[in-house]
Amino acid sequence: MEIDCVVLGDFATNCYVVRESNATKECLIIDPGYGAEPLVELLQTKKLQPQRILLTHGHCDHIAGIKLLRKKFGAVPVCISKADAPMLSNDKKNLTWMTGNLLRLDEPEEMFEPGDTIYLGALEFEVLSTPGHTPGSVSFYCAREKVVFVGDALFAGSIGRTDFPGGDLQALLKGVREQLFTLPDETRVYTGHGPATTTGMEKRTNPFF
Repeated sequence: MEIDCVVLGDFATNCYVVRESNATKECLIIDPGYGAEPLVELLQTKKLQPQRILLTHGHCDHIAGIKLLRKKFGAVPVCISKADAPMLSNDKKNLTWMTGNLLRLDEPEEMFEPGDTIYLGALEFEVLSTPGHTPGSVSFYCAREKVVFVGDALFAGSIGRTDFPGGDLQALLKGVREQLFTLPDETRVYTGHGPATTTGMEKRTNPFF
């Protein structure tokens, strides 16, 4: 697996470009946020071909780059959990009302449920239910490569905020314990903001658990 992390916008959102290997051009894009021009530049420079845009949740700092990506690369399918899908077109739920620059996107092409599998070549990503930051927050886990993309559910030494509309602290803690902390300790955790970590490190040192 080849993973590029591009940090985007004032919110410093980690956007991930995932390929099966360095030799392949097809890729998944995870959480394209504000200021997506560096992401577009990377894709064009490496001549990559986005197959899907995967969203861990529907907050504006993880979805704002969708319009630019689709302008540059065509109608790349947008994929989000069924529970968070309404956030794409609702400026209150996606929090753009807080920025003064309202964002209302089209309905997603695909809606997944926890337990579904997303494929990229020979790679398989299981959709894990990690709600609490939003009602439908999910993580994408590749068992073969022992990596998981968690959005804003878990950070290095911290957890995602739960004071936004639809947030639920107990649901977040439960989801992390049951879905993420049950993965192998060496599983690499790619977060929505800040540095990557491992499940083992967070189980041992995260002060919220």
